[in-house]
Amino acid sequence: MELRRWQKKVIDEFPDIIKNYRKFILKAPTGAGKTVLASEIINKFYKNKKIVVLCHRLVLLEQLEKGLSSDHKVKKLGLSETGVPFDSYHVLISTNLRSRDFLHKAIKDCDLLIIDEAHRVSPNGQAYKELLDQFDKESRSNSKLLGLTASPERRTGDQKDQLGLAFDAIIDCADIEELIKEGVLVPAEYRSFFIHDLELENMDISTGDFPIEQLSNAIIKSSMIEYAINIYLLQKEKMNEKPISAWFCPDILVAEETKKQVSERNLKVELITAKTPIKERLEILKEHEEGKLECLISVGVLSEGWDNPNCNIIVHLRPTLSKVFWGQSVGRGLRSAEGKKKCLVIDVSSNFTTFGPVEKLKWKLMNHRKSYLEFKNRFNWISKQQYVEDRDYTFLLCEGLAENGKRCSLVYKKKQLSDEACPLCSSYASTDLYKDNKIEKPKNDNSLHKIFFEKVPKIFKDMNYSIWKNMESSAWRDANIYEKLFLSFCLAFDFVSGEMTGSEHEFWNLTLDAEKKVRQFLFEREVTIPEQEEFIFTTLSDGLSKGRVIRPVQTNYGIALCGENFLKNPNDVNERKFQKALQVIERIAAMGVTNTEELPYYKIN
Repeated sequence: MELRRWQKKVIDEFPDIIKNYRKFILKAPTGAGKTVLASEIINKFYKNKKIVVLCHRLVLLEQLEKGLSSDHKVKKLGLSETGVPFDSYHVLISTNLRSRDFLHKAIKDCDLLIIDEAHRVSPNGQAYKELLDQFDKESRSNSKLLGLTASPERRTGDQKDQLGLAFDAIIDCADIEELIKEGVLVPAEYRSFFIHDLELENMDISTGDFPIEQLSNAIIKSSMIEYAINIYLLQKEKMNEKPISAWFCPDILVAEETKKQVSERNLKVELITAKTPIKERLEILKEHEEGKLECLISVGVLSEGWDNPNCNIIVHLRPTLSKVFWGQSVGRGLRSAEGKKKCLVIDVSSNFTTFGPVEKLKWKLMNHRKSYLEFKNRFNWISKQQYVEDRDYTFLLCEGLAENGKRCSLVYKKKQLSDEACPLCSSYASTDLYKDNKIEKPKNDNSLHKIFFEKVPKIFKDMNYSIWKNMESSAWRDANIYEKLFLSFCLAFDFVSGEMTGSEHEFWNLTLDAEKKVRQFLFEREVTIPEQEEFIFTTLSDGLSKGRVIRPVQTNYGIALCGENFLKNPNDVNERKFQKALQVIERIAAMGVTNTEELPYYKIN
């Protein structure tokens, strides 16, 4: 098989990768061809050597077996395997739960351990920890651990359970937008709707996402499923190609109700779940891929590892606070196929307005315990677009009435001075999401950027720097919680590197280095900061704009700490410092600062 440009680049760079790292992730979008890349790496660098390939689901196991068997001698590990590993085969594939004793022996003896969907790897959890420990302690010194994923992020706030602790490096291999330009993937066309009668506001999200039972009940009570089906029927009539759709649901109850309503519209539909027997599941997937099955409804089995390039419609019926799930599920529709120009994404879950387009997603290798709260605002992404420089557009919520008497409810982008109507129903009745205050301000308030870059250099230029720098003792001693956070942000901005980074991993290494310096600075001065339940960034800009929360002494001392950067650094360097400093202060606010710090990347000296 001819390799794609990005795959050739990884193959060319692979000798340097394995020279520099023992445990690393190769990150590439869903549909980019990670299994093909893994097969070529084995062919070129590990021919006839001992390979273990792990995944966490049977459906992934079946696909890995199919993808690797054409070029390699492959064995699928049995449930209770005995004997000697790598006897008459070179590649052993397994889920991470099968025949653990046999798997331990194989990992000890392997030359390369590959983990598919590596964002599932927890350095602190039960599923992979034992196997990772086995690799670290027992495998040969020249053995390598290679992870594959499209979304290198773990949603847990546990600082001992982050991907950056399980792998030495995360290497960006391909970008969705570049792959779209090359024709490897197709662009997504989003249709996002706000379902007015879907009640999510009062749900307990302390676990990091909407509780499935509560979510399921709310969806059934609402008009969400009906909306999704009506939009689907309307949109498929506008398509030139045959519609082949995948529907993502939160649980069996919603999935069965969706199947029932879809069936009533005389559409061919099937439902698969984790409990669907593997043989039946493969038959359904085959029918779907061949276009004989129009609507495939799933609960938790299609968001990872599933591959049907002919799928051209994604219907999202699962509101979530998981950026990983949003990216993985939509990505399933972006694979290219003959005659396929785009993938239509029908989102009735407000996930698009929360996270934005999947091609723009950014990943956090180190999440803090309250990171999911950002997505509690179901207009989180749209709210941030309010602060885009030279913005000449707005977002509207269509209020036009359909024939059934319900509002259209499409969320769409419109040029500010144009007289464009709703692209779906042609109505002019709408709510401007910015002007009519229908959205909350983003948690990471982008207005801080404007104030910080305007006020700090101007005030620093006119101030007596030496006097204010000597106010350290009184500035910290008398500071309230918001002032401590403001001063910590100024410290972080000064400490952090403005170096350009080529990957999320490099970005987070520099960010955590700055966080360590801030924590050490505070410890040496006996400054503590209590954990904040929810930190709003507008408090940081108060001293620079109003002075009501952050008083002049703290404001001027903070500017004295970081203002010199505006004299010695070019704008692009300060921009990079600012973005990293935002991450530092958000983490410090969420986790607090004590005099007994114990974090994987920082211990009190």
